[in-house]
Amino acid sequence: MADDNKEYLGRTNHRDYARETATGNAGMVVTAHPIATDIGRKILKDGGNAVDAAIAIQFALNIAEPMMTGIGGSGFMMIYDKDSDKIKIFDGHVRAPEAAHPEMFLDNNKEVIPFKKRSTHASAVGVPGILKAMDEARKAYGTKPLAELIEPSIEFAEKGVSANWVLSEALENFHYRLGDEAQSIFIPNGRRIQEGEIFKKENLAHTYRILQKEGIAAFYEGEIGEGIVKAITDLGGFMKLTDLANYRITVDEPVWGSYKDFKIASSYAPSAGGFALIQLMKILEGFHLEQYDVRSWEKYYLISEAMRMVFTDKKAFFADPEFADLPLKGLLHEDYLAGRRKLIDFKTRNPKIDFGNPWKYDTVKPWEVIRQPEDPELSETTHFTVQDRWGNIVACTSTVEHPFGSGIMVPEYGFMLNNELTDFDSVPGGMNQVEPEKRPVSFKSPTIIFKNDLPVLTLGSPGGPTILSSVSQTIINVIDYNMNLKDAIEEPRIFTPMGPHIEWEKGMDMQSKGHLESMGFAFNDVPHIIGNVQGIQIDPDNGTLFGAADSSREGKATGLNEEDYDN
Repeated sequence: MADDNKEYLGRTNHRDYARETATGNAGMVVTAHPIATDIGRKILKDGGNAVDAAIAIQFALNIAEPMMTGIGGSGFMMIYDKDSDKIKIFDGHVRAPEAAHPEMFLDNNKEVIPFKKRSTHASAVGVPGILKAMDEARKAYGTKPLAELIEPSIEFAEKGVSANWVLSEALENFHYRLGDEAQSIFIPNGRRIQEGEIFKKENLAHTYRILQKEGIAAFYEGEIGEGIVKAITDLGGFMKLTDLANYRITVDEPVWGSYKDFKIASSYAPSAGGFALIQLMKILEGFHLEQYDVRSWEKYYLISEAMRMVFTDKKAFFADPEFADLPLKGLLHEDYLAGRRKLIDFKTRNPKIDFGNPWKYDTVKPWEVIRQPEDPELSETTHFTVQDRWGNIVACTSTVEHPFGSGIMVPEYGFMLNNELTDFDSVPGGMNQVEPEKRPVSFKSPTIIFKNDLPVLTLGSPGGPTILSSVSQTIINVIDYNMNLKDAIEEPRIFTPMGPHIEWEKGMDMQSKGHLESMGFAFNDVPHIIGNVQGIQIDPDNGTLFGAADSSREGKATGLNEEDYDN
């Protein structure tokens, strides 16, 4: 399962198989940064469980991956509790402040404000939820106090961490998103931090010390919350301390589906990710992908057409289920899926693909679909996963949305604020329009896969809409092409939302690419990386764990065996 198959290691120039893979029989941690992975391992080794380790990892990633995630953002934490054999999702997605309204992303002429402007304005900041989700998960399943889980990250924040190539490239490509406070940290004296340079985060360490002493109440009702509100209102936003104090998470059941003889558990609405993943897999199931070569035009074609159907449905039918009755049963109804499959003819890109009519197979009332403009920037985030020695699993996808979020760093407290309200519709009138206390549609897809009722794979990815590509194609590579998880992750991926355009990764077969072009698809001139999958493959026969991190960041997997613990 852990064999180093070099054939598939061609997507990036940063691969390090030894760092990115690991085996173990009593624990596994996989994250996108070595510091976070090492902290997760420490918590497990010191007797913590998967939930404890995941919480410690999230605090660490705020230091190591500040452009991707942090306590000023949101996340979906999926927990498989081995004793009860149940899965719960602690949904810490952002909510809109009380003053938010449907036309907040329109200018005085009722035109949509350009994305760059609206996504870096203080009004784009949603009420952060990841801290509260983690704390509620800790109270339900954790074994260690919050202060102990924060402490390892404080040490790194105070002594400093080395900027890696991921942060350096993010600053090069997205420095324009940073506000004044963030620039003082990441671009001191007008010079961007370079790879290998040490940067300290004393203000963030100070914030963590407050959380250690006062708990998360300091974030939602106290000193830190007051700092958040001041930062936002000083820049023209409208969040109030009562918005933070009134924030609430939900604890949800996953959406369940099947693919061949596997069961899939993934995220529930307001994330469209889980439903989109299962819908895509069910459409493809009828075509038996395994009969085609892994880099054949047939495989790429089927994935592309199915993905276009899923995206048209996602755009039309998803919203916060607290504010709308969603046709979720209809979207996964076998008759509806069979009708979608008929749109694929193997002759051409079907120009007639659009959203379907799932209401025909559901009981909820239809609504008017308001089409939205396409936003030019893809969001970034991070995914990490942990399994402990007792068989508990956590898969967590967390984010500040676009690179560096809103670009707003809270003065004196050292963390970035999200811009997740841009996931609402910019044109009002649809079910995903902005409303107070509402959650915008997300695409996060933390996922656990079972066979014969035993977990065999857990994974997830960042990338906004491209999450669907990364997660689904990794699963296909494992199940249909019998790859080990690392090879499945490194196999070149494609992504297409709704139009003729296909994004692609280095290593895609050029003859297949040419064939798709002859069928009406268009491609980027050059390939680029899609997603960053982190996962754990589990051998159900002997319990051996194989962890794999994507080479598109500085990911690290580390395994533990029974002898690693102080028994």
